[in-house]
Amino acid sequence: MSHYDYGVFIGRFQPLHVGHEAVIRAALEQVETLIVLVGSARQPRTPRDPFTFDERADMFGKVFKHEIATGRLILKAVPDHIYSDTAWCAEVQRAVNETVLEHYNKGGIVLHGLKDIRIALAGYGKDRTSYYLKLFPEWGNVQLASQYGTFSSTDVRKHLFQRIPTVSHSVLSDGVAEWLSAFTLTDTFRILLEEAEYLEAYPKQWGRGPFVTVDAVVVQSGNILLVERGQAPGKGLLALPGGFLDPSESIRDAAIRELKEETAISDSKGEIPPAMLASFIDSARTRVFDHPDRSLRGRVITHAFLFRLPERRELFSVTGGDDARAANWYRLGDLESEQFFEDHWSIISMMADL
Repeated sequence: MSHYDYGVFIGRFQPLHVGHEAVIRAALEQVETLIVLVGSARQPRTPRDPFTFDERADMFGKVFKHEIATGRLILKAVPDHIYSDTAWCAEVQRAVNETVLEHYNKGGIVLHGLKDIRIALAGYGKDRTSYYLKLFPEWGNVQLASQYGTFSSTDVRKHLFQRIPTVSHSVLSDGVAEWLSAFTLTDTFRILLEEAEYLEAYPKQWGRGPFVTVDAVVVQSGNILLVERGQAPGKGLLALPGGFLDPSESIRDAAIRELKEETAISDSKGEIPPAMLASFIDSARTRVFDHPDRSLRGRVITHAFLFRLPERRELFSVTGGDDARAANWYRLGDLESEQFFEDHWSIISMMADL
């Protein structure tokens, strides 16, 4: 009999490879049911995270069809919260609680709490799982053997995103390899490849930083001002008006300049002058966002400024300019994380109290 009723295994699986599979099979020998939390869900595609949750679930279905069909393996999506371990922990706890209660109660016995359910976090002894264990002390611990082989998903993606893609059958199950081969023939792959090439060339031209940037979080009457990126990286995604700091300006002046250049924000008298825009800044809410992985271009540290515009029925007019393909107002309640460039959704969530 297994020592635990449920195991929890967390990963990004970009893509699923035989190392992941070996760990999952080992975990299934020690728990009755394994809940696999698929991270980096509900965000836009990038060369680092090219596959959606549904696509990764499809990969799992190619390998673990029986386990999924019989309910021994359950997949759940978990979004990232790169600036808050607390928020991420809450997402994980919520996903596990809901999954366990739904799965356990199918037998007709209605269980409302998890007090009598044995749950363990499954992972490697010497990787980031050790860090996760500290965040979930209420769960047990299932230590597994070290990861199979000497490769990672990063290596798989490196060989995949080339003009002549390489799909290695030595580290991928046949079903996953076939799935990836078909993926390389799509327009989505072509767009991701172009972005991967841009990001590879970026440090050769500009260096790896640190770079200093600014972003303007502009809100008015329940709406937020956003631009649509007109070029790589993140072409077509929504972003905050912003850009790089010029050598001769202050950070606050840079935020105002970028806001004007990218949106031409205007009232009934015409474009709003810098001094008036500065008066809308809530200085107490200015924040630095510096997660090391926030940008694939390199080490980019941004300073976000909250502009609170006067409440009115007719919003200030805006027009896209500079690097922005378009600038528009969006109702805050209509937005989804998948629409946003880099960590801009996280910045908005924290700055606009969403």
